[in-house]
Amino acid sequence: MSNDFPSGLPFMKMHGLGNDFVVIDLRSGGTPPAEGLVARIADRNRGIGFDQLATIQLDDQADVRLRFWNSDGSLSSACGNATRCIARHVMDETGRDRLSLRTDHGVLLAEDAGDGLTRVNMGQPVLDWRQIPLAQEVDIDHLPVPGDPAATGMGNPHMTFFTEDAAAIDLNGFGSEHEHHPLYPERTNVEIVQVISDSEILLRIWERGTGPTLASGSCSCAAAVAAARRGLTGRRVRVNVPGGLLHIDWREDGVWMEGPTAHVFSGVLTPEWLSA
Repeated sequence: MSNDFPSGLPFMKMHGLGNDFVVIDLRSGGTPPAEGLVARIADRNRGIGFDQLATIQLDDQADVRLRFWNSDGSLSSACGNATRCIARHVMDETGRDRLSLRTDHGVLLAEDAGDGLTRVNMGQPVLDWRQIPLAQEVDIDHLPVPGDPAATGMGNPHMTFFTEDAAAIDLNGFGSEHEHHPLYPERTNVEIVQVISDSEILLRIWERGTGPTLASGSCSCAAAVAAARRGLTGRRVRVNVPGGLLHIDWREDGVWMEGPTAHVFSGVLTPEWLSA
């Protein structure tokens, strides 16, 4: 990749409620990073550090094309907070208040929600066990797993647990164990939900390929969908994550997610580091 950028590789560092991203803009050319380089950039001591890496590319039918990687270098089809951050960047760049963004999960719509907030339609949840995907046909609302979790797809797979005290669970051990559950052939994100009211939940997050995060858009959407399907909440909820507050609204046209974004800084990875 250093051959594509003899003067270094420009990047942006962004976050949504502490869920942080390295964003590489390839609209002027260049190729997406290989898995090994993604993992090097993710190193918070020797690289930059991120929960996910995203690239922006041109698209024939949408305003931009987005691709996502986890911090272990594996691909991800969806990343809601990164989508919101990039949507805000492109809206500020173009002066527009609505955009279409192509991801591996489909074309997502984004809009300016006012007061510095950005809203993205993450599409309809995936509720077919084959497409989530799961290894076998099961009741997705009550998986045959201790703790009675639910399964949801939001462009990536999710396993959602409900508990009366989310803080009491050892997230590192619990999340790592369930990410690799044999029911999920592509691994899974893990959510621990504590229902506060019919319009509010508290959420702790273990992201597939990353680990604990302060926030996650797709995990917040999946948790909200699972709670609504169980009748624990309505379809519009406030989601309290460690990094702050997201608003999720499961409408007829998809699951809309709204929250703040931040472009923290821009920089350049040096040719020497890229070629090392």
